[in-house]
Amino acid sequence: MRRLLVTIFTLAFALGAVGAFVFTREHVQQAAVVPAVQAPDRDKADAKDSTEQWPDDAGSPEQVMYAQPQLMQDAVQRLLPRTPEKANLYLVGFAGDGDENVFRNEVEFVERQFVQRFDAAGHTLLLINNPATVAQRPLASLTNLGTAIDAAAGRMDPDQDILLLFLTSHGSREHELYVGLDPLPLDQITPQDLSDLFADSPIRYRVIVISACYSGGFIDALKNDTTMIITAARADRASFGCGTESEITDFGRAFFVEGLNNSDSFPAAFATASSLIDAWETRDDEEHSLPQFATTPQIEARLKAWRSGIRLGPPVPFKAAAPPPHPDDGSLTAATFRLH
Repeated sequence: MRRLLVTIFTLAFALGAVGAFVFTREHVQQAAVVPAVQAPDRDKADAKDSTEQWPDDAGSPEQVMYAQPQLMQDAVQRLLPRTPEKANLYLVGFAGDGDENVFRNEVEFVERQFVQRFDAAGHTLLLINNPATVAQRPLASLTNLGTAIDAAAGRMDPDQDILLLFLTSHGSREHELYVGLDPLPLDQITPQDLSDLFADSPIRYRVIVISACYSGGFIDALKNDTTMIITAARADRASFGCGTESEITDFGRAFFVEGLNNSDSFPAAFATASSLIDAWETRDDEEHSLPQFATTPQIEARLKAWRSGIRLGPPVPFKAAAPPPHPDDGSLTAATFRLH
């Protein structure tokens, strides 16, 4: 009997050890596939699984990364030369977070607006992280952003032309712009990263618009005598209006849809946007985001010269892109994320 009890105890211990090993191994494997950096300041519990988002026609993640040089070359070739004898404006748009359509919607609207209202046809280049565009548009990555800025610089006259750089995504309290399209390994963007992209660039006149939480933290690294910087929030404040049910961020709606559709100047559009955002956040009892505006006489004079050389088009209505199809198994419950 004693020998039988010892045998039973030994078997039970062995089975327990195996179970513990399997449990630990499974949890280690699960931990290994969690992204090292996640979108800051938002709950991603309701975001779609990357395998559900990944489009069938995109190829594997490795193939997508391999395709970037060709996609960038194609996008650069579509950039037209500058129009001579007047100031030109070139637009580079960057939609960083591929989990939510709101950022893709925003940059695509801004492109339509500047083509149709501000005479920028042929002078736009978009970088987008979104499952629906991964096979057609270059990724919004730091590497591609540097290529896009260099390509615009190659078309521009540095003494006359202006680069409008528009970046929209989530932002962190540490002042990192979130860049992600699971499962691709994409770097986050810091203020110093953006500053470095312009360190050796011949581009003198720049308007940089950043729609993200805590985006005011980018101002000090980017400001100079020929740069205008517009951010959706102060360095220590969140902004609002992103999420899986949102079509455009609050700042994007206020500055581009309302502001630039009803004026022809960036300062006037910012004044409109600040007033609207203040009213919306007061209504919703939110802590005020306090959008920021940094400007100089030189960039404002250059913007006036650009505006005098274009024929202003009519306001451009906002229309969101159609969301990509996905399996409707009842498990994907949309959530509204207010923090941006």
